[in-house]
Amino acid sequence: LSLAAPAFAAGDATKGEADFKKCKACHSIIGDDGTEIQKGGKTGPNLYGVVGRAAGSVADFKYSEVMTEAGAKGLIWSEENLTSYLPDPSKFLEETSGDAAGKSKMTFKLTKGAEDMAAYLASVAAK
Repeated sequence: LSLAAPAFAAGDATKGEADFKKCKACHSIIGDDGTEIQKGGKTGPNLYGVVGRAAGSVADFKYSEVMTEAGAKGLIWSEENLTSYLPDPSKFLEETSGDAAGKSKMTFKLTKGAEDMAAYLASVAAK
């Protein structure tokens, strides 16, 4: 009996960029040099360079305890784990941490297009 991991389907960054309007109420994307890539809210952390960054690590942002702990234990955001996180953030953190009480502050669930959003977020980072 062999178990195969599900294949990761690459997303479409252009579709993800168009869908970012769903995220703008809480998140912005501001480059390291201050360039405003996506104007948005400050309820959530800046998503510039999120792919490749440790979870819960934006300075001066107040994350949930479980998110901060996940980053401290080595959770680095990738397209793959963002694709898993976006449809149900609290469930992802619960499964990742093993902490049933651990909840994400992000209550929005991106039920469709998570792979596209992850591809877009991967595209907005320092090159």
